Amino acid sequence: MKQQANLIRAGQVIEHEGRRWTVLKQQIITPGKGGAFIQVEMRDLKSGNKTNERWRTADTVERLMTDQREYTYSYTDGDNLVLMDPDTFEQTHITAALLGDLAPFLQDNMPVTIDLVEGDPVAIHIPGTVTLEVVEADPVVKGQTASSSYKPAKLSNGVKTAVPPFIEAGERIVVRTDDGSYVERAKG
Repeated sequence: MKQQANLIRAGQVIEHEGRRWTVLKQQIITPGKGGAFIQVEMRDLKSGNKTNERWRTADTVERLMTDQREYTYSYTDGDNLVLMDPDTFEQTHITAALLGDLAPFLQDNMPVTIDLVEGDPVAIHIPGTVTLEVVEADPVVKGQTASSSYKPAKLSNGVKTAVPPFIEAGERIVVRTDDGSYVERAKG
């Protein structure tokens, strides 16, 4: 299915130069002189190589239609993720490389969505936020205002983030999976 380049979004699968690519990031750039263009960072589905490509916003690209299936993450077996179909309880093995930067946020029994193109898995989507424990947090420096200052903290999955001064080690917080940023204290 053809679509305009300015409609490309992260997570889509496109065909370019005879190969299938999954879109990782996209950014519309408007230079001071000339027409706008879109810059896309994408990964080759076969080799795993990343590349950047630029298109004018009026150009068209071939978008591949994907089927989505819901699974539950069970465990990691080497370089593969073992997922369970919640309806049939069948196990499926999918390469962990599809997760990319989201791998540290994967948790046991987490619901995941797999995008399939002609039966082949091309992308994994996890929930937008997860609850994690703060294992290390710098002490509060007196005189800092709470509204503008954040302090570094390390989460139970090894990811470092910035948290408000009132968050201490041992507390559970909600973080975004796309960038690891603090959202709020976990409730309950």
